[in-house]
This record gives sequence, structure tokens and C-alpha cells, in this order.
Amino acid sequence: MTGLTRRQFTTLVGAGAASLAAPTYLRAQGKPRVVVIGGGAGGATAAKYIAKDSNGAIDVTLVEDSDSFTTCFFSNLYLGGLRDFQSITHSYDQLISAYGITKVTGRASAVDRAAKTVTMADGATLAYDRLILSPGIDMIWDSVPGYSQADAEIAPHAWQAGPQTELLKARLDAVADGETIVMVAPPNPYRCPPGPYERVSMMAHVLKAKGYTGAKIVVIDPKAKFSKQGLFQAGWEKHYPGMVEWYGPDIHGGIKTVNAGAGTVETDFDTFKGALLNVIPAQKAGAIADGFADDSGFCPIDAASMRSTMDEAVFVIGDASIAGDMPKSGFSANSQAKIAAMNARGDLTDSKVFPAKYSNTCWSLIETDDGVKVGAQYEPKDGKITSVVSFISQTGEDAALRKATYEESLGWYSGIVADMFG
Repeated sequence: MTGLTRRQFTTLVGAGAASLAAPTYLRAQGKPRVVVIGGGAGGATAAKYIAKDSNGAIDVTLVEDSDSFTTCFFSNLYLGGLRDFQSITHSYDQLISAYGITKVTGRASAVDRAAKTVTMADGATLAYDRLILSPGIDMIWDSVPGYSQADAEIAPHAWQAGPQTELLKARLDAVADGETIVMVAPPNPYRCPPGPYERVSMMAHVLKAKGYTGAKIVVIDPKAKFSKQGLFQAGWEKHYPGMVEWYGPDIHGGIKTVNAGAGTVETDFDTFKGALLNVIPAQKAGAIADGFADDSGFCPIDAASMRSTMDEAVFVIGDASIAGDMPKSGFSANSQAKIAAMNARGDLTDSKVFPAKYSNTCWSLIETDDGVKVGAQYEPKDGKITSVVSFISQTGEDAALRKATYEESLGWYSGIVADMFG
């Protein structure tokens, strides 16, 4: 699966009203109504496919609190200086103009399941016949001792793309030779399992490109192992020898406290001081989905439809869901969105609903033209989304294959953003 093009991805894998300033939203009369909360890989895709495949028979409203969307996927390449910020930021204009989707720019604050309404922060309400929740993740701030939301302006997490990403980039570019970057990695489950380690690679790429032979990156990880560990560690040794130090819990013994102002992470093993702290806390479903989450902080779903197990009129997709073997990734969210869209459309128009099949691939860049990947195909089995076929890059692959894998990821990125927003 190399050389993936935009057109190929789309095969694998919505004249709308602009958002209104007043706390009342004009709605099409007589049509069934779908409200989608969250305009990322899950939400934008779901809104588009419902609008497109219903041929205007369903009134679709997309709620997102920003005018554009910055992808977390490929944000590490921005940190590494391989892409600019504009290239990972995308407009909703095509969804509005081409697919008849109403875009409401604002924050959804509550769901009334009995009344089937969404209340906005400005007091407006949106009625729905089906609701699709794709709110992404929120941080569990106190999961890292001593860390707080305010500290994120000093020690950025950058795990919700946008200003945090730009802040981390600025802080990274200010690191001098001989200084240390300290990352606190997140515990499972979290958005994009290989993401922290691709970020380490791209930070190392920046330091190496500047000729910084004395700079170091220290990773304090609550996990004993991580996604693509063998591939990343072999890559670090090959491209950045002696620069990256990874400490699992059997070595550091646990984090006692983080002091963002002092730039320190105190563990049972040692106190690490960095010119840059990148602290990524534990995560949960975005707050609007709280009423659909279990004790894990994420939302259980029906594996065959992405329907909430707590309400048949509600679907939960993307990072907020408990999706069995599927990781929390942009590719996963895009795949799940199409299943939820198909089922919501079937509910409201009696259209054909086909058996669910899901897919995911996660690409990571270790160094220029050195790309690796992991992925799988999934089906509902025994009440769970289950991997049925999987693959992963191997250590020792030749340079041509690694370059082809990286180029494949570029095709995928172009394809998925076209699928989401085009």
C-alpha cells in the first residue's frame, strides 16, 4: 500500500447556511435533523457523508467552536520544520457551500436527551433526531502531580492542535545546544499512541539539523512499553545516537511532582530539569460527552454502528469513544464517522445499512524520508470492534521502503483532509 493518492484514499475510505450570530438558528422545515458536535476527523466527515449521501433529505448542522480546524495528525511535522502551520489548518467553507451543511460556530454546553436538544453556550438550542458526538479529548489536569491548565502556557501539552502547537514550536526553536527537553508522556488510553514518540523524533531532528551535539531529550513515561517501540528506539539510535533517553516506570519509579516554572520533573529516581517541558496529561472524552461516558472517562458504543450504548439516538465517534481494538487516531475517527453516518441516515430515511467494516493506519516519521507505519482492518465481533488483519513496519527495512512509506503518508494526509472538508 504505497503511493496513496488523494483519489485512492477517497475510494477507501457536505449551499449551506453560515453560522448565525443570534441565539436562534434557522432550520429546514419538515426534514429529519442531525446535529454533529465536533468538526475534526470524525465530526466533519460524518456531517459531510450524511449531507452528501442523503441528497439533501436530512438537515445537517455541524457545531464547532472555531472557524477552522488544525489537525493533530501531521502537527509533529510542523514541529520538525517539515510543514508550515497553514498546511495543517483547514476551512469549513466547502462543507457549507457544497453540501448544504449549517455550520454553527460556538460551544455546545449540554445535551438534553429527553427533549433531544443541544444547548449552546450562548443559550441557543438545537433540536435533533439523531446526534453525533465527536468532541475529541479533554485533559485530566491533575493526572500529573503539580501540573495544571495554567501550567500548559509554560509547559505546553500541544495535544489539542492550534495555539498550543505554535507555542511548543516556539519553545522548541528556542532550545540551545547543551540544554535538555523533558517530555512527560501520557498513560493509556490516549489520542494517537505513536504520537509522543514521533514528536520526540521531530524534536531530535530539529536539534540535529542545528548541529546541537550536546542537546538531549528525556522521556518520562508512565507506560512500560509504547506503540512502535522497537522501530522508534532503533531509529533514535541510528539517527540521533545518545540524544534520546527513555525512562519507563521500572526506572523512574513514578512522578512525584512537576514544577512548570522551574522546568523540573521530580521522580523517585531523579529530578530532571529541562529548558523545555512538554507535559501530556491523561485524557478523557470531551466534556460534552460526559453523560455518555463510563468510569473510564470514555464512551461505550455498539461495535456495529458506533451508537452510544446509553442512547440509541446518539452516536459517539473518534477519540471520545471506546472503540475496542481501534486506536484513537484521525484515520480511525474518519472510518468510524462513515459507519455512524450510514446508520444515522438509515434510521431517518430507511436507506440501506451495510455491515460495519473499519480501518486504520498510523504513519510516523523518525527522520527525513524514514517513515514507519502500523495499521489494521476491523470488524464487530462479540460486541467489540476487533482487529482481523494487521501490519507493522519492520526494523532493518531499506531506505527506499522507508521513503516510500513516508510518501504514502503524504498521500494519505491529502486524501483524508479532502475527504473531511472537500
